[in-house]
Amino acid sequence: RVDSTIIAARKSKEAARAMGQKQPLSQGAVLASDAFFPFADGVVAAIKAGATAIIQPGGSIRDEEVIAAADKAGIAMVFTGMRHFRH
Repeated sequence: RVDSTIIAARKSKEAARAMGQKQPLSQGAVLASDAFFPFADGVVAAIKAGATAIIQPGGSIRDEEVIAAADKAGIAMVFTGMRHFRH
């Protein structure tokens, strides 16, 4: 999730530049994940990219750490309780 977030953030900056905008298109974005965040690093990367909310299924043994990262940044996090990604 971290790599995907970093790539999306880079692309949002490039697209904004191409459109003549100063702010990346990821400013104010909502990140949706089909699987839980196993670590808080993906949430932190999304926050750095400008996300203001995250929706995810939850269910990680580190959910408390992930929630704490969102709370610290003051962004909304919604847990669906429905996992879509399966092995």
